[in-house]
Amino acid sequence: MRKRKKGRKFARKKDQRHALRKTLAGSLVEKQRIKTTLAKAKELRPFVEKLVTHARKQDVAAMRYLLRYLPKKSAKKLLNNIAPKFKDRAGGYTRIIKIGTRKSDSAKLALIEFVLENKEESAKSPKQHGK
Repeated sequence: MRKRKKGRKFARKKDQRHALRKTLAGSLVEKQRIKTTLAKAKELRPFVEKLVTHARKQDVAAMRYLLRYLPKKSAKKLLNNIAPKFKDRAGGYTRIIKIGTRKSDSAKLALIEFVLENKEESAKSPKQHGK
């Protein structure tokens, strides 16, 4: 019985789960937005948010921490490009948007992306929600 055990197993062994999480996080940092299953997105969100919190410190220890969990290119991008944009934000660096089901196996799909407040995005938001 599961009884209060956190996390999803995804029918994989521990090292495979960690590798999956690492590659998903690296892809998210590189592309800013990825399409995956809802379960994987929900599992990825707290992991990436902790990485961003560490990256906000902008020091050598933060870089070494990021290199434990991300490829070198992604770690540098997170530390130098993405984390400074979240300096004034207290949390909630990512959002998950449900986008329906996959036709082949009916898996629930979702987009997970960084919440980057652009002036262009904020101008579009009221129009989309006003339907």
